[in-house]
Amino acid sequence: MPHSRTGSTGRWVLAASVLGSSLTFIDGSVVNVALPVLQREFHASVSSAQWIVEAYQLFLSSLVLLGGSLADLYGRRRIFVTGTVVFAAASLACGLAPGVASLIAARALQGIGGALLVPASLAVLGAAFSERTRGRAVGAWSALTSAAMAIGPALGGWLVQAITWRAVFLINLPIAAAVVWIALRKVPESHNPGAGGLDLPGAVLATFGFGALIFGLIEAPDAGWAAARAWAPVAAGVVALALFVPVERRVKHPMVPLGLFRNRTFFAANLLTLFLYATLAATFFFLPFWLIQSQGYTPAAAGASILPVVVTVALISRFSGKLADRVGAWIPLTAGPLLAAAGFLLFAILPAGGSYAVSVLPAMVVLGLGLGTTVAPLTATVLNCVDRSNQGAASGINNAVARVAGLLAIAVLGIFVTGVFNRNLDRRLDASHVSAETRRRLEPQRNQLGAMKPPDGTPPEEARAVEGAVADSLDRAFRAQSFGCAALAVLSAATGAFGIGRKRSR
Repeated sequence: MPHSRTGSTGRWVLAASVLGSSLTFIDGSVVNVALPVLQREFHASVSSAQWIVEAYQLFLSSLVLLGGSLADLYGRRRIFVTGTVVFAAASLACGLAPGVASLIAARALQGIGGALLVPASLAVLGAAFSERTRGRAVGAWSALTSAAMAIGPALGGWLVQAITWRAVFLINLPIAAAVVWIALRKVPESHNPGAGGLDLPGAVLATFGFGALIFGLIEAPDAGWAAARAWAPVAAGVVALALFVPVERRVKHPMVPLGLFRNRTFFAANLLTLFLYATLAATFFFLPFWLIQSQGYTPAAAGASILPVVVTVALISRFSGKLADRVGAWIPLTAGPLLAAAGFLLFAILPAGGSYAVSVLPAMVVLGLGLGTTVAPLTATVLNCVDRSNQGAASGINNAVARVAGLLAIAVLGIFVTGVFNRNLDRRLDASHVSAETRRRLEPQRNQLGAMKPPDGTPPEEARAVEGAVADSLDRAFRAQSFGCAALAVLSAATGAFGIGRKRSR
């Protein structure tokens, strides 16, 4: 039975939930800032850098709904502690990784830990407070985790620059130790007596399907679509995901109750989520590469540059939620994505090489305004368009859709970015009359994109030409990607305009 806790016990539960959630929230943003440094240290390809992010997102997005079911069945505190321990062990493995392959494997284990930790962290919070005090507790959780997300990129950039990229992962260990200590001593155990069984077939199909699909998409730029290692995994992934639908219709306790998608508003809200969160994942994956490798930012400066987005979202979300209560979600869910599209467009058109205040800050602020206008009404719409008994499933599905959007966007837009980069690089090298020998020696570095360096012994004039061509090509690729994200954000706005009802939410 749910507990109703007040006083010191409630504060301990809130602290454990905030710290546990922050582990996964911070990790998602901090690692992106470290990627250019990781790529340089391991001489890694851009596909390897993608896998450092995608391995984590794959298991987190595929298993997070299963993690919620495990928490209800076997105890929310037990799964919360288990997820935290797995996440901490994986973080240690990441921090000690001797190469990129072992780092990717450890990141996959982090994703499994996160899939247990994320749903259980809110479940222990919800179970520990009465209905009368739960709203205030969730509000405090939201504010504190938002603050953690705000400092995450700046902290990560500083750690990478001042200590080592390994500190980005090792800093999780003392936080995880505090979470486990608090949880075992202060957090009461709770179960859901009405919880159904586990949807293991659905979890296996989702993980294999998305994993195979993403593998093929990431391999395609290097191997070419004619290669079996590109098209065969994509085909296998599509088949597995197609089988997921009939399996979910037949299992007794489906991970994804497909009947919810018959609700037009629920379907539209998740489609809007898919488009918008795809743009965010792609932009914040490629942004550190652009800032560090093309615009000359330090890792610390690149991390700090993201702060205006998070701060603006935190400031605006409160007011957008109240606006949606008064006039309905239709206006913010149309205007918000349009503002986000304007932010992506600014990334594409603002002059390169200028000061941060001129070339980056306006895009960050406008993007933050768009997200702040959208996020709270979108969450409320997802919950309000279904009955109370389905709100937990609806929230979990929407969270999973957001993560799957990022998983797909990094892989798909990675193909686009690589193509734009290579075409522009060839054009710039031709215009600079770089010798055939230098270009031949550059060829093995193609898959490193902005980390490409002039080969040893390259004449100084040619070396400068190569460096300029690489930086310019990465700049153009990022701007082309930003145009693509602006288009996706417009699609998100159109989904809000035509799919979300104009009545006020319940």
